Amino acid sequence: MNYLKSPVGSLFLLLILLATHLIAIAEEAEVPIPAPPSIAATSHILIDYNSGKVLAENNADAKLAPASLTKILTVYVVFKEIKNGHLHLDDKVTISQNAWKTSGSKMFVKVNDQVKVEDLLKGVIIQSGNDASVALAEHVAGNEATFAELMNQHAARLGMVNSHFENSDGLPSDGHYTTARDLTIITTALIKEFPEFYLWFSQKEFTYNKITQQNRNLLLGRDETVDGVKTGHTDEAGYCLVASALRNGMRLISVVMGTESMIVRANENQALINYGFRFFESHRLYEGKKVIQETRIWKGETETLPLGLADDLFVTIPRRRYNDIAASVNVDKQILASVKAGVKLGTVTVKLKDAVIATKDLVALKDVEKGGIFRRLYDSVLMMIKKNDAN
Repeated sequence: MNYLKSPVGSLFLLLILLATHLIAIAEEAEVPIPAPPSIAATSHILIDYNSGKVLAENNADAKLAPASLTKILTVYVVFKEIKNGHLHLDDKVTISQNAWKTSGSKMFVKVNDQVKVEDLLKGVIIQSGNDASVALAEHVAGNEATFAELMNQHAARLGMVNSHFENSDGLPSDGHYTTARDLTIITTALIKEFPEFYLWFSQKEFTYNKITQQNRNLLLGRDETVDGVKTGHTDEAGYCLVASALRNGMRLISVVMGTESMIVRANENQALINYGFRFFESHRLYEGKKVIQETRIWKGETETLPLGLADDLFVTIPRRRYNDIAASVNVDKQILASVKAGVKLGTVTVKLKDAVIATKDLVALKDVEKGGIFRRLYDSVLMMIKKNDAN
């Protein structure tokens, strides 16, 4: 007798199918997101790198001494100089007496040494060398005070509204401060603009002058998805860490400031990162500079205008809520030539059920100049007919 074809067997199969269906429904159901972990730090924040969404924070706008987290901005400024062609990785920097005598953590360069820019950058990023930071600042700007002005200019441009920097190394100074939130801004910019240099932030050790020093970011040896970013410590600042991790295409940035030890700052960042990856997911809904919609343009050299987004549109949502996302496109009415690429001509709005979670400008993806006299006259007639029909 075939058991599966018997009444009992049929009932058993039916129960299995029903249980499978119920499990699938449960997995798709909305799952409440638990509160973020309690973090033993003066200030902290966790964001999704791509969308910028804040997943956890406390006291994130408090103006605090950043210690060597300052060096994230220091190397960003140097990277900018390299990108702009004002500096090269193999340029030689002469080490000054002032740089050599800088207190705190060191790369152990010597006075009058000729050191490549690339080595100094690794000395800052991996070894957290204050001497290397000052040497780079002097080479780029002549002196550290002028370099600090450059730092503040870049900070302002990026939107770091609660920061002010007075040196390149993060040693204590009145008026030298930043916030956890501002540190996510500079870290995001650094990763986005300089991926080829960001690789150095995952390097676990660096040897210079026959002295090997370990990267103080303990998470690099603990979590293979963590690839940066920077540690910091002074008596005033406590133990600080900006960390970033990439898992399955989703990148998170976490910042903790003012913890009591190296172990605690690593543990608290790990707790934030694990929380973010466990309960949230990130999706790219639209690719930047790709056509989302073609629209009519009047009195132009062409009849249609491609519209899209200037940059990718990412959203960060609770896990298993992707099917609750809805996007809508709103295009301005009666667009007239001429139009320049990049001009705003509408919006894209993304909702998670009834809550708006993202809005982005819909922009022209190409220039459209005015058409000839006959095109303009023809379109004027059509527009009048459409207007009369509407009335």
